[in-house]
Amino acid sequence: MKKITFLLTLFTAVTFAQTDAKIYDIIDAVSADRIKADVKTLTEFGTRNTFSDTISNTRGIGAARRWIKSEFETISKNCNNCINVFYQKDLVTTKMSNRVPHDAYVVNVVAIQKGTKYPNRFVIMSGDIDSRNSNGSDFTKDAPGANDNASGMAGTIEAARVLSKYKFESSIIYVGLSGEEQGLFGGAGLAKYAKDKNWEIIGVLNNDMIGNIEGVDGVIDNRSFRIFSEPVPANETERQRRMRRFYGGEVDGISRQLARYIHKTTKTYMPEMNPMMIYRLDRFGRGGHHRPFNDLGFAGIRIMEAHENYTQQHQDIRTENGIKYGDTFEHVNFGYAKKLTAVNAINLASLAWAPEAPKEVAIGGIVEASAKLKWNKIEGAKGYKIYWRDTTSPTWDNSRYVETTEFTLEGIVIDNFFFGVAAVGENGHESVVVFPNKIMR
Repeated sequence: MKKITFLLTLFTAVTFAQTDAKIYDIIDAVSADRIKADVKTLTEFGTRNTFSDTISNTRGIGAARRWIKSEFETISKNCNNCINVFYQKDLVTTKMSNRVPHDAYVVNVVAIQKGTKYPNRFVIMSGDIDSRNSNGSDFTKDAPGANDNASGMAGTIEAARVLSKYKFESSIIYVGLSGEEQGLFGGAGLAKYAKDKNWEIIGVLNNDMIGNIEGVDGVIDNRSFRIFSEPVPANETERQRRMRRFYGGEVDGISRQLARYIHKTTKTYMPEMNPMMIYRLDRFGRGGHHRPFNDLGFAGIRIMEAHENYTQQHQDIRTENGIKYGDTFEHVNFGYAKKLTAVNAINLASLAWAPEAPKEVAIGGIVEASAKLKWNKIEGAKGYKIYWRDTTSPTWDNSRYVETTEFTLEGIVIDNFFFGVAAVGENGHESVVVFPNKIMR
């Protein structure tokens, strides 16, 4: 009888999670029409190659980034200057890469919506400004980059429009990154800037191609999307590596926990969507702008469509053998881009409304039919959720809410599960789950 009672309690804890009506309002507020208009504008700059014209007001990377900055500034004006907009730039030279045709500044457009309580704690949504054709170094030929990546950039602007109507405890950054196609230069520059400024980054949501539903494989799917995440931080210490070998955590780094958070939030508020957690840093042999943040130890993931069409990526505009090549406006599905923008917006909001995640989570209970956990007290937390899952499960499937900073789960063999702890705010929003990083002796 005890076992049955325990299982029913467990099921109840997982099934009846607290929700926030404001999250549904955010989903409803995202506009496919506004995203469509922004993608159209971005494609009409002809090319947004990182090394293209910076003087013209109608063509090239300079005109595109000035337009993006003006859009963020308009959003800020409409929310009583709630967003600080500025350029962040770094010089790249031909000595840095053979994909750099001439020395130039890689310029990012940064828009910061300051948090009311924790202004130095940030969650970031990024899109790429730049585009390319078949030759990434050709900065004169047309490269409209409608899906790659005007879709991600337009989604980032739209998220700012929607979320600027709200106040959050933590800060949100909306950013257009440049130089992605030549070596992730924009992300590297902003990641270093964040490190130098001692920003506390909760997570980076990199959006790269969120507007295509018809894959080159013939599959048409407007519900599935991929979340790429690395398993453990690239800068983990030798001590962390040794601990992981004996106590687990091979797929439980901070970026993987961010991916799980996005999966859970999406399934809670947008159950019609099919988030696919991909256990890989990025697509096979390719890179995205979350990687430079990962390199410096920040949590970061990539959100993108599930089925790519390679005839529309990195291609000169042309027709061959009846196939139309080129990343052009007519191939973007704006209803789908709206959905993935909403996925971003609700996760930005949930994270920015949530308390800080525990920094120290200790676990013990060896040779006992129990699991003991202890963690540091979090300011602003109403309580905490202890999560656990089968060691082969991709998601946190079981939970127990508590209002203490130490708890023993009775009747659970510690060797058969993985565990984690999240902080829960008064509003019900949770932090990212933290995998144990200490052993209780």
